[in-house]
Amino acid sequence: MAKRILALVSEPVSGEALKSAVGKDIAEQAEVLVVAPALNKSWRFWLSDPDEAIERAEAIQEETVDRMDDVGIDAAGGTGESDPLLALQDALATYDADEIVLFVHPHGEKNWLEEGIVDQAKERFSQPVRHILVDEDSA
Repeated sequence: MAKRILALVSEPVSGEALKSAVGKDIAEQAEVLVVAPALNKSWRFWLSDPDEAIERAEAIQEETVDRMDDVGIDAAGGTGESDPLLALQDALATYDADEIVLFVHPHGEKNWLEEGIVDQAKERFSQPVRHILVDEDSA
């Protein structure tokens, strides 16, 4: 049976990035759900203006799904809450993932490793959680 992977992204990533995270064979046989949180600027949050963040998240997940499809990975996508942990929790309510992969952009606006999101995800969820650092060249 194919492994079910939940991939959390804040920027578009390639299928090659997923292959380097979980292995080529696993990635090519997996079912992948890509979730992009609707990350919002704090001032937009207080103005209750999530539209731009939702549109950006939609574009990120669509581009990631397309990139994964291009290299033979079965992927679908969606957007999630602005809080990455809530986005994961919501996705897991309907998607029975075997594993969670967090794609961390060390030079991005949101660095989930520095913010402790990776450690919190490992504590909160029963699925194995791994993260991969993605730079512009491997994204």
